[in-house]
Amino acid sequence: MGVKLQTIKDIKLYLEKQLSGLYPETEIIAFANIITTKLKFTKLQMFAFPESPVTGKQAAEITNICKELKTGKPIQYITGETSFYNCIIKVNSSTLIPRPETEELVDLIIKENRGFTGSLLDIGTGSGAIAIALAVNMPGSAVKGTDISESALETAGENAALNNSAVEFIMSDMLDPYAGILPPADIIVSNPPYVRESEMSLMGKNVIDFEPHSALFVPDSDPLKFYIAILNIARSILTPQGKIYFEINEALGKEMSDLFTANGYSKIRVINDINGKQRFITGIKNG
Repeated sequence: MGVKLQTIKDIKLYLEKQLSGLYPETEIIAFANIITTKLKFTKLQMFAFPESPVTGKQAAEITNICKELKTGKPIQYITGETSFYNCIIKVNSSTLIPRPETEELVDLIIKENRGFTGSLLDIGTGSGAIAIALAVNMPGSAVKGTDISESALETAGENAALNNSAVEFIMSDMLDPYAGILPPADIIVSNPPYVRESEMSLMGKNVIDFEPHSALFVPDSDPLKFYIAILNIARSILTPQGKIYFEINEALGKEMSDLFTANGYSKIRVINDINGKQRFITGIKNG
């Protein structure tokens, strides 16, 4: 017999029964926590009153979520939101799900620029996660974000309002410097597409089938195209001694460092993420 969804404690048992073999147990537990939070159960209810009843409507919602999880659809797209650096970020098929590594990038910028009161530009903002987290945690700064996708910018605007952050969003194509005039910036940050097409086979089905490929992949023949474009933009809008922070492909740290050197940057650092992979680069514009 299957598990009947009658009480809070049944949720985890039901998910384990339905998803065993498809996901590791730790991930199933995480799903249960996300789902119970989404259904407005409090932590007190979950731990102190596990016999609290689940309504028929809630049971139906859990069943539907479980069916979508079986297809490989990311839980963040199913619930429509995720947590990023203590901000609630809405996500959909137009936006990438922000990664823990990108939280590390935000953390790096905040820690290295305490008391910053200048202008900060997030190029290729997507859901707005980076820009919003920086605006919330660097309240003296003026933060703007750009993207080519109208639907992504709409989501980013909703997220800014959701987190009470005053971020201005601008439509702009980073590959076309004339598509949207960008304002001067003291810090530029970007997490552009950087996964080479040949690396697609290393990605999970949940990424390949559901996340926007245009925000992920670049041709093997031109893997640094977006970084080159942003550095070209930075020539005219990044202030002298301004900083750039990028998230990068772990296999291209040397190439990125050489690119920064060729563009006249100093104090260039390639920085490892928590897993020891070369994931970030930063430098200061000379002049």
